[in-house]
Amino acid sequence: MYDAEISRANPACIVFLIDQSSSMRAAMPSTTQSKQMAVADAINSMLRELIIRCGRGVDEIWDFFHVSVIGYGAGVGPVLGGPLAGRDLVPTSALAQGRIRTERLTQNDVLPDGTPITHVVELPVWLESAGSGGTPMCQALRYTHTVLDRWVTEHPGSFPPIVLNLTDGESTDGDPAGPAQQLRSVGTEDGPTLLFNLHISSDVATPTHYPSTDAGLPPMGAKLFSMSDVLPPDMRDTAMDLGMRVEQGARGFVFNASMRSVMLFLNVGTPA
Repeated sequence: MYDAEISRANPACIVFLIDQSSSMRAAMPSTTQSKQMAVADAINSMLRELIIRCGRGVDEIWDFFHVSVIGYGAGVGPVLGGPLAGRDLVPTSALAQGRIRTERLTQNDVLPDGTPITHVVELPVWLESAGSGGTPMCQALRYTHTVLDRWVTEHPGSFPPIVLNLTDGESTDGDPAGPAQQLRSVGTEDGPTLLFNLHISSDVATPTHYPSTDAGLPPMGAKLFSMSDVLPPDMRDTAMDLGMRVEQGARGFVFNASMRSVMLFLNVGTPA
């Protein structure tokens, strides 16, 4: 399982499931940036990275990925903006043309010889930050189940869908274990859907990266751990390449995540 080749004929499906509850307005640990803004920045950066991976020649983007960004807070549904608003799934070629805007930021860097330089970086934006309402995680998981049930019917030979759930709290609409299990039962000929979970902390705390047991985790952490799949070998290798200490049987789960942990999580959870 989990070894199907990703191609235009058999694309991979990646779902970013984003907590947009009111608690996401709180700041990330050791920074003034809100969790909602940090997650939006991370998702926008990952969408840009996926487009780069699919680039072939000048202005040619191949559809190796179908991407969904679903938010849950005051409501549940697709949250990409601009021309992609309201779409559950978007191929990478449409994503490349569907940004809301491009932000131009000035950055200071240092060349290898020590020379300081200043340059302008263009950062495309597809997702605006948001934070209101409760945390209807069960509804979000059921919504994602509906989206993926249609997708796997149309792409039976593809790499199984990957769902990356980023949240800072407990579900407010019931126990998410059942909807999570139903979601993980959807799959392709190459295996069932992979569900990975990341908890974002508001406190300065030591993150737990990709544990193989729930030992030492609080009840909320243990719940998210139980909902997370074991990392396939290639993703486990990616985590190790990124400097993580990953044991056999490690699950796609991070607790008390920092901003760096969020970025590592997104890179580990997306196929090359």
